[in-house]
Amino acid sequence: MKARNITLLSVILLAFLSCKEKNEATESKNYIAEDMKNNPLIQESKLPFGAPDFSKIKNEDFKPALEYALQAEAEAITKIADNPEAPTFENTLVAMENAHELLGRVSNVFGSLTGANTNEVLKKLDAEMSPKFAEHRDNILLNSKLFQRIKTLYGQRNELGLKAEAIKLIEIRYQKFIKAGANLSDADKAKLKAINARLASLENKFSQTLQEANNKAALIVTDSIRLAGLSAGEMSSLKTESKEEWRIPILNTTQQPLTQTLTDRETREELFKRSWNRTNGGEYSTLDIIREITGLRIRKAKLLGFADYASWNLQDTMVKNTQTVNDFFAKLIPATVAKADEEAAEIQKMIRSEGGSFSLAPWDWNFYAEKVRKAKYDLDENQIKPYFELKTVLEKGVFFAATKLFGITFKQRTDIPVYHPDVLVYELFEEDGSPLGLFYGDFFARESKRGGAWMSNFVTQSHLLNKKPVIYNVCNFTKPAAGEPALLTYDEVTTMFHEFGHALHGFFADQQYPSISGTSVARDFVEYPSQANEHWALFPEVLKNYALHYKTGEQIPESLIEKIRKASTFNQGFAFGEVLAAADLDLNFHTLTEIDENLDVNDFEKISLEQDRLWMQNVPPRYRATYFNHVFGGGYAASYYAYLWTEMLALDTGKWFGENGGLTRENGQRYRDMILSRGNTLEYKNAYKSFRGKDPGVDAILEERGLN
Repeated sequence: MKARNITLLSVILLAFLSCKEKNEATESKNYIAEDMKNNPLIQESKLPFGAPDFSKIKNEDFKPALEYALQAEAEAITKIADNPEAPTFENTLVAMENAHELLGRVSNVFGSLTGANTNEVLKKLDAEMSPKFAEHRDNILLNSKLFQRIKTLYGQRNELGLKAEAIKLIEIRYQKFIKAGANLSDADKAKLKAINARLASLENKFSQTLQEANNKAALIVTDSIRLAGLSAGEMSSLKTESKEEWRIPILNTTQQPLTQTLTDRETREELFKRSWNRTNGGEYSTLDIIREITGLRIRKAKLLGFADYASWNLQDTMVKNTQTVNDFFAKLIPATVAKADEEAAEIQKMIRSEGGSFSLAPWDWNFYAEKVRKAKYDLDENQIKPYFELKTVLEKGVFFAATKLFGITFKQRTDIPVYHPDVLVYELFEEDGSPLGLFYGDFFARESKRGGAWMSNFVTQSHLLNKKPVIYNVCNFTKPAAGEPALLTYDEVTTMFHEFGHALHGFFADQQYPSISGTSVARDFVEYPSQANEHWALFPEVLKNYALHYKTGEQIPESLIEKIRKASTFNQGFAFGEVLAAADLDLNFHTLTEIDENLDVNDFEKISLEQDRLWMQNVPPRYRATYFNHVFGGGYAASYYAYLWTEMLALDTGKWFGENGGLTRENGQRYRDMILSRGNTLEYKNAYKSFRGKDPGVDAILEERGLN
């Protein structure tokens, strides 16, 4: 399972929460509408679905557009809060939705570029603008007059004759204000604002430091012998412009993909250690940042009436509290650790059988696990990669499954401007031929892109604003050399299915109000549709349609499919264990109730995982604290467990499909109607139970991953 950074929510949240201290902020110009008449970010795009016109947008357009949009929403919010008329749903909640439209539109584009195609101008602007975003957010959520209007409507919500979605919007808004500190005294609000400002500055600093560290930590190789085991295509893709050296980039995760094929043990070790130590001291250290973030989050939680940050943050999730997460982990840890130990013994046996006199180390795992897999299942990753060409996987796999389930169709558009030449664009149509939206796919890694994979919106669906969705997926696959095919590992194939599961969640949104549309749901529900969509990657009808040899067009042989299926539970102690360790590490940091300013981050990491039996010598956490961007730079603090929780929901959903006929339009429509189209309009547990017919349980994980 990948760590996936996703959603417009995370992009906007990062913008809102990524600020420097207030005294570092620069003054904004006071704009009038006339100033913006030629700004392509402010003027609505004439492209289909209001897609951003990247042929017109320039770096210098962003600062005035963002400042003007902030100003416009602030003025609108003041007008709403100061309205002398009694609060109504229309003059308060609907007015707030309308007030955010412009800022949301501009922020969507800015967030997409700072994540997927940044540059020095945008980095600088991000740092400059983020204090203004943070202050803006606090000025809304801590506005006493505005809160009183919402509180009044909350108390009257069942007597107003509103539709269910409108009532839900009131409830969500009210809870967000409460959670943000709306009931605090003015003095405590001032303290909270200062904490938020500093946290945002640190979170932004963590992300930018990590991106720089990733680039700096890349392994430069000048002797091709050190790259033995790589294919000619892989070698070619790593060649630098000088053609005299090869550059192996460092990805977000602890383990690096090429350790699976590099035969030189010293190269594997160096690659692993560069990954492990990239931000552990030195110029790009994040240790001090982590200490201060952790301490500030504890202070914030206590100010808001909670013992620890996790307890505060989990209020509006599906799990509700830390005890649910701990109980969930407790059911998974013993079987996972036992499986990982079993796998380690098998790998050590393989090392010995080849004459190796060394003990298994983390940089050996992927390399020798691949040998074990080949020996046990006669399956070599290089056997299957020729059948997984990127665009074929996308069109004949990911899109094919969506058509079979939901009746939607796809047409590539080459007339829509994009922000990078690698980006693909498709228009989506409903079964009756009516337009559904636009999809952008940005699949290859580059230095201007942060690591990981994610989905977000350029345009969010809303009946109120008459908007259809414009959605993008971003991945970090290695770009092939010119003229070479983009061949994927099976793991990368599932990533494409995963991210498009998020996209489907956004495309099928059917909400009146944009703030609760589509993927605007809790962390431990938003990953559910994405992981459920992975189910179709190995489904026979889908696999046979997309797994075509890139040279011959030959369908993948049944014998190879059977090998893939039999090997599907292979190495799951490691694969699940590294994610479980990372999730546990996140929770350990965020259930602290106090922190020593001299906390040794690395010691705490090791000791806390040892206490939970998850410090496994050869199965390191998928992310160690020093480069855990989800938690210290993104929006997943105390929430990384969501990947495991939603895997439980997704695997159980796969069982439901299996019990009810599999890949059928009827099943797809039911899933769309009951899950994908509902946005944040239902209680998560109730929505899931209505669809599945029962509450979720860990049995599906243990069974599907072969852990029981």
